[in-house]
Amino acid sequence: MEELPVVHYWQDPVKRSGPDNMAIDSWLLATAEEPVLRVYEWKGDWGSVGYFGALSVARATLPGVSLVRRATGGGLVDHREDRTYTLVVPRRFALARYKGAESYRVIHSALREALEDAREVTALVEEEQPEDSPVCFEKPVAWDLVDACGAKVAGAGQRRTRRGLLHQGSVMMSASLEGADLFAGLAARLAKDVKEKRREPPEGDLAALKEQFSSREWLERR
Repeated sequence: MEELPVVHYWQDPVKRSGPDNMAIDSWLLATAEEPVLRVYEWKGDWGSVGYFGALSVARATLPGVSLVRRATGGGLVDHREDRTYTLVVPRRFALARYKGAESYRVIHSALREALEDAREVTALVEEEQPEDSPVCFEKPVAWDLVDACGAKVAGAGQRRTRRGLLHQGSVMMSASLEGADLFAGLAARLAKDVKEKRREPPEGDLAALKEQFSSREWLERR
């Protein structure tokens, strides 16, 4: 399945703080002219809270872990245990204009195929599960990925603006995936043409976004 004609694949070599990672993703959404798949890591122990998530619950669930609020929805994610990626799709591409559930299904279908290529068998969840938890990986929702035992393997949050689609995803990496180039596989499944391209933003362009995601007002808004 190739939903996009091209994707710029950026395996970010720099480990960054929570606010820095969120700022770069927002900058990409605001500026990218072509789809971008960014894969990145975290500097220190971080968790991220969905836009509508309760900070008090996050603090109680991950004591001692630094927290940042995402601009996307979804549950609380412990980034000490996952691999994180972001897909930005400008609005002129059809994938960015799909309704939320459909774009989620398409991206996770491509991720399921990439996992299968890496010998990790998963399945798409077709309806929300009855579990009630603020923690992302304890509550599978429609089009998340689960393993053979029903444990959630991949989830994500999305945001749409006039510029396009921001999809922030998280994958719990099993021992069998160590060393696998999973996200290069995802890029190849999503796009006909994959171009490795570093998209490091100018520091001046990030100042206001870093301030937003670092601010107490943003973190404590819910």
